[in-house]
Amino acid sequence: MAEVFLRRLSRWQAEQQREDVATVYAACHEQTPHQEQVHDRDVSRGQGAYRIRGQERAEFLTRFERHVQERDFDMVAADSATGLVGCLYGYRAAPDTPDFTALRDVLPPAATGAAAAGRLFLLVELMVLPEHRRRRVATRLRDLLLARHGTDVVVTTPTAVAGDGAAHEVLRAWSCTKLGEFGTPPREAWLHPA
Repeated sequence: MAEVFLRRLSRWQAEQQREDVATVYAACHEQTPHQEQVHDRDVSRGQGAYRIRGQERAEFLTRFERHVQERDFDMVAADSATGLVGCLYGYRAAPDTPDFTALRDVLPPAATGAAAAGRLFLLVELMVLPEHRRRRVATRLRDLLLARHGTDVVVTTPTAVAGDGAAHEVLRAWSCTKLGEFGTPPREAWLHPA
């Protein structure tokens, strides 16, 4: 397995790599055969081909473009000799943003004050290609990203996907505490240890 190198991306770099990020997203959310439909299209990545419905890819790109514009957007990427193999990004949720409003009901009282003071950092997307998992890539991405946000209230907000064992396994390994579900479509809130 090729060595993986981490790098922090500026807003501009993240926007320039949005197609590569969407390809990794597609690979990480690969459809099972019973979920594939006629309008699916192949998304090639390295030596493998992954399938994702075009609509899901477009929805991800729309969310990603909005997230890149959020306050204090921060992103780290994992690369190998073959290209992008993973990334983690997030942003600071201000008290007047929809994410903060939706999260307010699930935050514990101790975190609410810090969050109201503008110290709520949301980890929005974590992606690591399946062939690079279980090699501490996700943990290294988290450590590099949170080096700037270590004193903040950090909440991970993955989409609530039934049976998404990989995401839950990572969050439990990071000693995160599940706070509950919020928003539409439903997402989960997991509090990172202080």
